[in-house]
Amino acid sequence: MKPLPLTVRLAAGLAVTAVEQARKLPRQLAGLPVTVVSEALQLSMRVQQRVTELAIKGDDALSVLRPAEQQPEWATFDEDEPEVGPPTADDPWAEEEQALAAEPPAVLPNYDELSLAQLRARLRTLSAEDLEELLAHERTHAARPEFTGMLTRRIANLKQQ
Repeated sequence: MKPLPLTVRLAAGLAVTAVEQARKLPRQLAGLPVTVVSEALQLSMRVQQRVTELAIKGDDALSVLRPAEQQPEWATFDEDEPEVGPPTADDPWAEEEQALAAEPPAVLPNYDELSLAQLRARLRTLSAEDLEELLAHERTHAARPEFTGMLTRRIANLKQQ
């Protein structure tokens, strides 16, 4: 048997390929929106990266014309800040040891372990004298602003009543 001409074989191959692709089309159409969105996001990311690269190159080129400040006016460092409170003793651990050695307040023995919410829940059951004791303890130990503020406000409310 003599082989068919090349053009006939090519036409038959194209027809079979077209039928195969037509059968795949419903599955491909279902994934098409995801593919389009994914391609759009990838393109967007590439554009953003290219813009960022160009901005960095521009910054490098322009830095020759405008040198950076040695220390910007908004920058602050620990050594620039004034010391708060009394200066520490020669032993840097002395304050911590003093806090650990101190007795907890008698009115709430577990006071140092309480969270702010736990302390707030117990405030109404304490007298002004008890609150003063807790406030003194807080000021000499942790001195947490939110705790001292809450205790001070509660004492002031009790004195107004």
